[in-house]
Amino acid sequence: MFLKRKDNDDMIEILDAESLADPAQPTVVGRQHAGEEMQDEEDFEKADLEFPSGEPLPRCWLDLHWRED
Repeated sequence: MFLKRKDNDDMIEILDAESLADPAQPTVVGRQHAGEEMQDEEDFEKADLEFPSGEPLPRCWLDLHWRED
């Protein structure tokens, strides 16, 4: 799955989709796709990511207490 960074539109390949859907984890492991070389894995803040279409991530992926509002 690919998401993009909100600040610069770089594409991020999500390597751990399970943690992406876990609201208790604020970060997700991914690999930035920039340039021709394979980039190293790194942690990305989920709050800084969105779908390639520009839609935000579902609140249930980000907020542990999303049902309380």
